[in-house]
Amino acid sequence: MSDTVVSPNSHRSLDNRIAEGLRGFGPLGLLAILVIIASQILAPLSAVLVLLWAWLSRTPWREIGYVRPRSWVGGLVIGLVFGIAFKLAMKAIVMPLLGADAINPAYHFLAGNAPAAAAFVPLLIVKAGFGEETFFRGYMFERFGKLIGQSFGAKAVTVVVTAFVFGSLHYFDQGLAGMEQAMITGTVFGTIFALTGRLWMLMWAHAAFDVAAVAIIYWNLESAIAHLVFK
Repeated sequence: MSDTVVSPNSHRSLDNRIAEGLRGFGPLGLLAILVIIASQILAPLSAVLVLLWAWLSRTPWREIGYVRPRSWVGGLVIGLVFGIAFKLAMKAIVMPLLGADAINPAYHFLAGNAPAAAAFVPLLIVKAGFGEETFFRGYMFERFGKLIGQSFGAKAVTVVVTAFVFGSLHYFDQGLAGMEQAMITGTVFGTIFALTGRLWMLMWAHAAFDVAAVAIIYWNLESAIAHLVFK
């Protein structure tokens, strides 16, 4: 009886078929999309699965926004400053104009609660900065780009759809005001990503935005900032 010899080319052929299937929108590609979307309930897990998908599908890292920044430190500083300033502008100007309550009831338990606030900070950095940006900007923009193209109109549609989905998920724990704020931030972050194709700065900006929100609640500054411009 002769031994069966498996050609290295057959392994490469199988790997190529798997990679092509994951990149496409056939059964394997759709299954991957559904699994990654379902795992969004645990945002860091969805981001890890996105990275695994990119590796298995041989999708270039730059296509999901993982591009080496021109300056690591510069991106960090710009992201932190922009994220904090953006949060203050949302709290002091945008949300009051939309009629939102000064106090966020969903997270008011963090006021003066040092252990809870401290526990939230690393969670937000991982969940918001890494998890949500990798999924909502990196992955969803790549998938929509493959599906509807990279024209100005296609990118505009992608920004709007991803911002709406991102905002809608915040309705369940923060109500209408939380949904509105998330849709606006999703639109801003999505527009920046559509123009730059880079995630590094946005990861830090998103993390800084959420950490600033926790700090405002912890130090009981919500009402003061919300009435800073509009008394």
